[in-house]
Amino acid sequence: PLRLTRLDVLTTPASMRAWRRAREGSVGLVPTMGYLHDGHLSLVEASQERDDLTVVSIFVNPTQFGPNEDYLRYPRTQQRDVDGLEAAGCDAVFLPSAEVMYPYGSKNCVQMHVPGITDILCGAHRPGHFNGVATVVSRLFNMVQPDIAVFGRKDYQQLQVIRYMSHEMSFPVEIIPAPTLREASGLAMSSRNQYLSAQDRITA
Repeated sequence: PLRLTRLDVLTTPASMRAWRRAREGSVGLVPTMGYLHDGHLSLVEASQERDDLTVVSIFVNPTQFGPNEDYLRYPRTQQRDVDGLEAAGCDAVFLPSAEVMYPYGSKNCVQMHVPGITDILCGAHRPGHFNGVATVVSRLFNMVQPDIAVFGRKDYQQLQVIRYMSHEMSFPVEIIPAPTLREASGLAMSSRNQYLSAQDRITA
């Protein structure tokens, strides 16, 4: 269990919606998979500049991982992430379980599909990845009910998928793109940079 913090930690759609109803003002959402770094915190800051309250979701989403990808070993550092969000002045963190997000299981869930744009570039090499992204983001929009949602430009195709889906589905959420933060070497900050060898980092 997480240590008690001043940050509101919410784990179910019911508690998230109750939190939302009990507060006045606009709400910004920053969706993440955790293992937060300064790039994520810059998205939190972008939300704070625009809205009264900021919610960060942390959920390692199984539907966006392929069968041979790193779902099981993706880093999970909830307490460190929550502590960092508290220090950044975030108002709430949404920490749903896989059972909460997908009550019928990730294989039997209702899925979103954004045609065309998901089948090129990264999507051509990761079949189903962006369907999983669209599926989880649509659920987060429903559960958190934000006024804005902030996504980094680093994941540029993902940003376009979310924009397409939000417009086509008439979600009442403004999508805010945020700049890419880079390490001193120029490498874009990413939770997966930990996988890179020294030579890989130079190549990247």
